[in-house]
Amino acid sequence: MTLILLPLEAVIKIHDEILNPGELPGLAGDKSLEGALARVENRLYFGLLPDAFDLAAAHAIAIAQGQCFNDGNKRTAYRVMQTCLDLQGIACPLTAATIGPVIIRAAQRLLDAGELGEWLRQRL
Repeated sequence: MTLILLPLEAVIKIHDEILNPGELPGLAGDKSLEGALARVENRLYFGLLPDAFDLAAAHAIAIAQGQCFNDGNKRTAYRVMQTCLDLQGIACPLTAATIGPVIIRAAQRLLDAGELGEWLRQRL
């Protein structure tokens, strides 16, 4: 199976769609979304992401921990993870209530990409 990386433009579009009225749009000036996504690409290139669950988890971790957007980083991480799984043909029916606390732990660096990948693998 060929794993599909989400391009920068797709991540930005997902972010823009999840924002609520009154939230700050755009990228945080001192953070690099390109750099965060490049870490995912490098891990894939070097064979460190063996399946779609690990790829989706790596995307979520990069966004949740990178804090590259002014607002909505954790919601964006969740939606990007869900989109990544969908592109690989894996349905992700997890609700925000189920995955939310997990994404928060990831953003706090209490959960790494491998652990999130395994969490997804066990539930999907």
